[in-house]
Amino acid sequence: MRDNYLFTSESVSEGHPDKVSDQISDAIVDLFLSKDAEARVACETMTTTQRVVLSGEIRCRGVFENGEWADGALEEIEQTVRNTVRDIGYEQDGFHWETLTFENHLHGQSSEIAQGVDASGNKDEGAGDQGIMFGFACDETPDLMPATLDYSHKILQRLAQDRKNDKAPFLEPDAKSQLTLRYENRKPVGCTAVVVSTQHASGYHRGEKEAELKDYVRGVVADILPDGWLSDDTAWHINPTGAFEIGGPDGDAGLTGRKIIVDTYGGAAPHGGGAFSGKDPTKVDRSAAYITRYLAKNIVAAGLATRCTIQLAYAIGVSEPLSLYVDTHGTGKVADEKLEDAIRSLDKLGGLTPRAIRTHLGLNKPIYRRSAAYGHFGRAASGDYFPWERTDLVDDLKAAVGG
Repeated sequence: MRDNYLFTSESVSEGHPDKVSDQISDAIVDLFLSKDAEARVACETMTTTQRVVLSGEIRCRGVFENGEWADGALEEIEQTVRNTVRDIGYEQDGFHWETLTFENHLHGQSSEIAQGVDASGNKDEGAGDQGIMFGFACDETPDLMPATLDYSHKILQRLAQDRKNDKAPFLEPDAKSQLTLRYENRKPVGCTAVVVSTQHASGYHRGEKEAELKDYVRGVVADILPDGWLSDDTAWHINPTGAFEIGGPDGDAGLTGRKIIVDTYGGAAPHGGGAFSGKDPTKVDRSAAYITRYLAKNIVAAGLATRCTIQLAYAIGVSEPLSLYVDTHGTGKVADEKLEDAIRSLDKLGGLTPRAIRTHLGLNKPIYRRSAAYGHFGRAASGDYFPWERTDLVDDLKAAVGG
């Protein structure tokens, strides 16, 4: 790694069309898991002007069995979709929760996929697909996340909060942020550029209204970033294209799974390629990405490294991972191989099979819609939510490496 450099990450708001799709897909996952903890869900959502389309495959006791929908199930799915759009805040002519056209093309799970995932006889539950998954943590922020992404998320969360609380009634749901930070000795010390584009009410791209919007955004950014990071040399780009009144799915079509770097580490760490939203936790794209974040975060929280990347690899239908790789990027207090051995030895973890991951983190619960905007990582663990952000392995890891 270089010691001194500039690095940039972006975030998008809950009203961004791709994030609307992610939240709808995860609302469907939550709906099915609330009915059946062993539900199988792979739900893709497409959003565009006044239209939401669901597709994918499912299996859920009491909802969809033997190729048939239970009474009232289709109506409940549609209401879940409309409620999600309403909660985000879309009541516009081009996208309105109450009047949009809804299509449901969900169908039964393939029996050939099911045979690889389901436990049977002496066979444990297998991974839902082949693939590689990465987790990451670093000490740049209290959340143990890359600062560029962490603060980009927080800026948009504040905009959404102020919009919903009527503190900034001129804001609309769609928004994007981007921060470029200056690093010295591998630590963020200042912000060289801020980019915020936010959908707004009519007329807020000219005159006094434009000045009001830009002053508001500057104030939010100044409140979110650490003291001293902004300076006279910071470049500001607030709604640089001008008017941004047409936004969300009316301005651009949205699809589930197109914001995987926003969902993870903002480009500061590798990504295996698989999206999270719309997938039940038997899919290792989701559950293994959560356990690797959990392990990396605990390693950094334990003081065993200041930066940690972990990779797991799986084969479809096979329960045990094919490989475990730890890289502390030269910051580890013990050898990376020793951390790999420590992870394998943790009785509390119960292993790294899909079933063990789901059991340890308690993933078979309707906890996913909250994760579908403002990042899956760097969030406060609370109750059943964001269990992969807990740091309850710190003492176990220290003991396992002899610390």
